[in-house]
Amino acid sequence: MPVYYEDVEVGAVETHGSYEVTREEVLSFAERYDPQWFHTDPDRAAEQSPYGGLIASGWHTAAMTMRLLVESQLSDAATVGAKGVDELRWLVPVRPGDTLRIENEVLEKNADQPERGVVRARTRTYNQEDESVFSMIGNVMYLRRDGE
Repeated sequence: MPVYYEDVEVGAVETHGSYEVTREEVLSFAERYDPQWFHTDPDRAAEQSPYGGLIASGWHTAAMTMRLLVESQLSDAATVGAKGVDELRWLVPVRPGDTLRIENEVLEKNADQPERGVVRARTRTYNQEDESVFSMIGNVMYLRRDGE
């Protein structure tokens, strides 16, 4: 049974996922979408990068976070997209070998239309050391049960 707007509770916090970041994935994503040398050249990144080695693109981190969100929550929800993302932050570099998980906290709800409402939720992504590596506030549109 899908999760509708009415089912979402402000203040609810859920933790999900385990996603291992691979070197191959970091290189492949960066070569295609964010070809900066500290994402694509492991040797140069090890020698010259202020990060001390190869790191994932921030956009890759956002994409991995989205995958964890979909797999853990959104695939069972009556969602119809999002109005946008606020306060997107890259906090700590993500590296090959890191294992990511997410924490999602519902901040507020706004029933902006008869058939749907917007749920604002802060998503934080953590690595295996419990360091917060990424955060954002999503504005996700949920269908209302009565507005089907």
